[in-house]
Amino acid sequence: MKQHLRGGTMADEAPFQFLHNEVIQYIYKSADSGDTEHGGDISTLENMGCRVGQGLVERLTKDTARFKDELDIMKFICKDFWTCVFKKQIDNLRTNHQYLAFSCGLVRGALSNLGVKSIVTAEVSVMPACKFQIMIQKM
Repeated sequence: MKQHLRGGTMADEAPFQFLHNEVIQYIYKSADSGDTEHGGDISTLENMGCRVGQGLVERLTKDTARFKDELDIMKFICKDFWTCVFKKQIDNLRTNHQYLAFSCGLVRGALSNLGVKSIVTAEVSVMPACKFQIMIQKM
């Protein structure tokens, strides 16, 4: 199953990258032109990422056994899920800061569908690296 998840080709990645870039540009241009409220663009990106993360994790885990605890879930997110999305493990992520709201939502949505309520934030201290913080909330 893991080989199938990671077996995408460059042709598969290109449409996602183009679509992702266009969505981000559209949202930022809407904010610049006053079509959205201040801060609404970040919230929109985060919510879009959440919905994508929920759908993707559902698809990736449909044929797997349930995770035994939150540690197993976090290992899955950092290895399999992140590698499927960005073609690299989370500890080696390099991204543009404009993508962080979407990426935070992506992780939050994935965790949500795995039964983990969380708050996901990211900070950029030294470019091009970023640091994600996941605070798990007990339900």
